Amino acid sequence: MNLLSPIKDHHSERRLFIGRAILASIISFILLGLVIARLVQLQVFDHELFAEKSQGNRVRIEAVPPIRGLVYDRKGRVIAENLPAYQLELIPEQVEDIDDTLSRLANLDLIERDDIPRYIELSRSGQQFKPVTLKFRLSDEEIANFAIQRPRFPGVDFQPRLVRHYPHGELFAHAVGYVGALNTADMQRLDSGRYAGTSHTGKTGIENSFEDNLHGDAGFRHLITNARGRQVPANTSELLDSLPMDEAAHPGSNVYLSLDLDLQRVASNALEGRRGAVVALDPTSGEILALVSAPSFDPNLFAVGMSIAEFGGLQNNPDRPLFNRAVVGAYPPGSTIKPMLSLAALETGATNLTRKSVCIGYFQLEGDEHRYRDWKPEGHGPVDLHDAIAQSCDVYFYELSGKLGIDNMHEYLTRFGLGSATGVDLVGERPGLVPSREWKRNNFRDRDNQRWYHGETVIASIGQGFMLATPLQLASAVGTLSRRGERYRPHLVAAIEDPLSGERTMVDPEWLGNVAFGNEFYWDNVLEAMHDVMQGPRGTARAVGTGAPYEMAGKSGTAQVISIAQDDEYDEEEIQERQRDHALFVSFAPFDDPKIAVAVIVENGSSGSGVAAPIAKAVMDQYLGYGDDAIR
Repeated sequence: MNLLSPIKDHHSERRLFIGRAILASIISFILLGLVIARLVQLQVFDHELFAEKSQGNRVRIEAVPPIRGLVYDRKGRVIAENLPAYQLELIPEQVEDIDDTLSRLANLDLIERDDIPRYIELSRSGQQFKPVTLKFRLSDEEIANFAIQRPRFPGVDFQPRLVRHYPHGELFAHAVGYVGALNTADMQRLDSGRYAGTSHTGKTGIENSFEDNLHGDAGFRHLITNARGRQVPANTSELLDSLPMDEAAHPGSNVYLSLDLDLQRVASNALEGRRGAVVALDPTSGEILALVSAPSFDPNLFAVGMSIAEFGGLQNNPDRPLFNRAVVGAYPPGSTIKPMLSLAALETGATNLTRKSVCIGYFQLEGDEHRYRDWKPEGHGPVDLHDAIAQSCDVYFYELSGKLGIDNMHEYLTRFGLGSATGVDLVGERPGLVPSREWKRNNFRDRDNQRWYHGETVIASIGQGFMLATPLQLASAVGTLSRRGERYRPHLVAAIEDPLSGERTMVDPEWLGNVAFGNEFYWDNVLEAMHDVMQGPRGTARAVGTGAPYEMAGKSGTAQVISIAQDDEYDEEEIQERQRDHALFVSFAPFDDPKIAVAVIVENGSSGSGVAAPIAKAVMDQYLGYGDDAIR
């Protein structure tokens, strides 16, 4: 069989090849044209746009936090300063997996695992380019440990910062307060522009109430960064020269307080570890000279950050070291209000300077078997108003209460500033309470309890029952007594200083008017009785004041914590320590020209004259130049 081979068509093959070549060439020219067109667009038409974006990848704008203002005492000694430290910071927009990054940092013991949820919340709630501070003060060992692992943590770095430091630790914790890390609520409340780059804000005390002065204004600077966002040195000055000018941060103002470091230390030491408070002020201006609440705490723990467990230990401490007893603690004032009630009784005619009462150790209302007992079981015998103040006779004031009445008590005690906040330049002050019939009607739902009873007036006359006052209020009130009614608002800040010019703006005393009485002789009698409390032959605190090199005046007080049954006697040895009476004392000196007024409360101290009075005396000694570290 003969098979025929197909004839090869060279012409057709050449045409097919040429066609394919032409098509390939056209496609190649089209693609090349597109590439050229795109290059022209990028290099010519969009050059400025992409040059700016390229520059943006290399240049990062970083906020520069301001230097926080310093806090000084009245003699210019630093009590709050700034120290350099390295902080561990995370920039959210540069971290792909924040949860994993924080977990790995915890594995390296650089952060606490319990704090991870808080860091996650902060990184998600704030602006993504703003750093979140993970640790406020790194040790040298922690810095070295992280430096080795640094390439594994893009977006995390340590930065040099200034950290708040309180050189006297616990001594000024409640007056000056402390700064703490910004939380979500702070970031929503504060101006984001002013606080750019800031990790802390004032939380309590002067740090909080004068935050606007202390903080300052943030600035910004341009940084050259690599692909990982870390700062690198600029290769040429040409790049930096093309950038806008950096803006320097404006430091916060310095604050000068009226507190005295030496007096503060004496007041704190005099409490000797007891729970209580001491407030001393200048009655001629309202300047607070000492403000101590004990026990205290180290504010540096808040400035550098503490673990949840450490904070829980402070918060759950039964002695409540975080509680500012001087300004927020409200206690029954006890017999410390008797001088003020005496003036009210003289003014209203409820008593006079010659009226005498026989104290047999208790008082009974007509038709009532209940006995209102005097602190002295056997009684004081015949006493007039002067004796009742000097010897603190309760029965005299029990009898006086019926004629004076609760509403007159309310009116005159509030004139001395009790029952309302003093307006001191600290946040969170409690107003205390001076009851009245109207107050009870407005604050009790049960109609039977809305009625004011005579027995409630009786116990109010010795500062018990519903009545409450803060140590600051008592110091202000005794200061007003010492000045025969002249009142000034208590304040801690004495001056604000511009850190750049050094110019100081002084805080002028704020006069609140005078507490006036119709007869000036009333003042003479009541103040002379207060003098005899400490330096009279039968005064309750004569053991403290007798033999002192200067004249002084005061009034002791005790405030019941628990009630004692009618048939029982108060036996300190059989009562648990935390159920014993509070001890109070108010005083001023020198008697003829008062320069200092002091209020002391010792929780469960039992005796105002025996426990609180020596503390007040030690403070007055120091300020008047008779202490170991005499101030004047």
